[in-house]
Amino acid sequence: MGKKEDLIAVITDNGGIARTSDFATKGISKYEVSSFCKDGAIERIRRGFYQIPQDDGITEAQLIRELLPQGIVCLESALFYYGYSDFSPREWSIAVPRTATRVVKNIDEFPMKAYYIQKDLMDIGKSIGEFDGVQLPTYDRERTICDCFKYRTKIDREIFNKAVNAYAADEKKNLANLSRYAKKMKIYEKVMNVMEVLLNG
Repeated sequence: MGKKEDLIAVITDNGGIARTSDFATKGISKYEVSSFCKDGAIERIRRGFYQIPQDDGITEAQLIRELLPQGIVCLESALFYYGYSDFSPREWSIAVPRTATRVVKNIDEFPMKAYYIQKDLMDIGKSIGEFDGVQLPTYDRERTICDCFKYRTKIDREIFNKAVNAYAADEKKNLANLSRYAKKMKIYEKVMNVMEVLLNG
């Protein structure tokens, strides 16, 4: 197999997007990658990331997984994923560490709304969701509802109301986790005051 075929194989084996380091492990140098890119054999997505030209199979979910591996799907995107919102977001809501500011600013391959989360709250309720066949870190139902309260002024009122009502009616809800997360995030009273009305009303 020639170098070009090796390049294509590396990209294919990595789900349609490969890093410079992926090529290096197969003995393909940066110079060779650059050369094949100039020839049109592969296409540069952004610095250090490549795909097969005109590959319409690359989804935004794949790009998120590769370009922002520390990100977690949250708020509007998570609400839609769990069926708590009928509104299909025009951009991805992604929770990122506060240290990822520069990384986020350099990403323009997909529409994104970043929520910068402090380190001790980042992994609360972290789970896995599947988007277009791609597994992405996603906040669970309870963390998503807690975030609705935490960022209440940043999301549409109608989206907030529908979300908390949908959660209250969801058989998969876990009120123990909701209470635990709310305490850690220092929004316990706000969350419980609303949820008690919805659950007992």
